[in-house]
Amino acid sequence: MALMRVDLHPEAVAEASAAYEWYRERSAAAAEGFASELEHALARILEAPAGWSPHLHGTRRHVMRHYPYQVVYRVREDAIEVVAVAHCRRKPGYWRHR
Repeated sequence: MALMRVDLHPEAVAEASAAYEWYRERSAAAAEGFASELEHALARILEAPAGWSPHLHGTRRHVMRHYPYQVVYRVREDAIEVVAVAHCRRKPGYWRHR
């Protein structure tokens, strides 16, 4: 089986960066924890792309354990397309146009 790649939408990158900066302003350890958990989430999604909950607009989502964020993605033929790194308590589906 061919190895899939992860493609991040530019707005998903911006969301992850903004979250990291928000945590960094409060605690370097919290920011590093966020980055580590996000990296772990992406690795788990790559291991089993269809293993995470179906979500809105044909996507799936992986909810982070220790941070109120979710990785919203679509499974494509040869890639995982991350459309959002979304805060769990913000407007659902705001990213649907991506």
